[in-house]
Amino acid sequence: MQSNILIIGGNGTVGKTIARIFRSRNPHHQVFIGGRRTGKSANDLLVDVTKPDTFQTILDHQIHLIILSVNDKEDYILRFAIENKIDYLDITKPTPDLMNAYELAKKQKINSRIVFSSGWMGGIVSGLTNTLPGQINKVQLFVYYSIKDLAGESSAHFMAENVAKPFFMYKNNQPFSVKHFLNSELFEYSFGIGKRTAYNFDVPDLYILNKIEKIPDVTVKMTYNSKFVTWLLGAFQSMRIFSILSLKERRMIFGSSGKGDQSVFDIVISGHTGNKTISLKSTNGQAELTALSAVLHAEKLLGSEKHDNRIYFSHQLHEPHDLMNSLNAYESIHIETIE
Repeated sequence: MQSNILIIGGNGTVGKTIARIFRSRNPHHQVFIGGRRTGKSANDLLVDVTKPDTFQTILDHQIHLIILSVNDKEDYILRFAIENKIDYLDITKPTPDLMNAYELAKKQKINSRIVFSSGWMGGIVSGLTNTLPGQINKVQLFVYYSIKDLAGESSAHFMAENVAKPFFMYKNNQPFSVKHFLNSELFEYSFGIGKRTAYNFDVPDLYILNKIEKIPDVTVKMTYNSKFVTWLLGAFQSMRIFSILSLKERRMIFGSSGKGDQSVFDIVISGHTGNKTISLKSTNGQAELTALSAVLHAEKLLGSEKHDNRIYFSHQLHEPHDLMNSLNAYESIHIETIE
């Protein structure tokens, strides 16, 4: 059966990639692109997340699933989807906004599938983590980020706005306050990257793994492809330079985007049944991996398998090993596992 899909923010880097991958895999569904301006095609809709009076077109086009790939800080689209019983998949939210949206949704009567998919690279880390059977005690996520990668502006803006603010990691189920680019740790990254200095970094998986998956110890650290850039950001934080820079100046630091590069992360998992390291590389970069993840989640919502009307985190739509196999089947994704 044909469904009507709306990708809001579909003219951005990740949104365009979602549309390309989704159309190639699901040609029987109708894909609409929502943006702040009307386009040349009848499938280009004016949907501005800051202007709820533009949302009527969602009902006019009988949209079954909204994929949100642009920041909606006021959660207007979330509220609209809940009120109008439309399935909703959000891949955009940094940790504070995710927490607020989740609390908002929990207070509503839900008559559709409301899916938060804001973890690292489309919310797949929690799903991969759960491939270790039994109770999990500790998860460490190590991210490799290339400044040459093609990236959208939302992540850069988040870093610019929040780099000087503390956030939480978890030890024995207790949150402890940290800041970005402090507390360096040497880690041996996979896929030939080698030993690199990694620093504190905030991603929604910290909250999701601890509060939703009930894993007591959760940390995330990141390194850049440039050792100099990694060191410089650590130096700026330790000397509190970020605190005195203006938002415009911080955006200049984090706003660069290249033409494309690989994206890599390693998940180190410890549990009652043993230890496991899952390493993933996307040769086409983070935009491709995030978009693919969003498409896999959307396909679950549109498939024959029935998911009840309620709130989900995206990994809860999948059986963990099925998610791993779906990712591994994609030509630009490579996964290695050490147990």
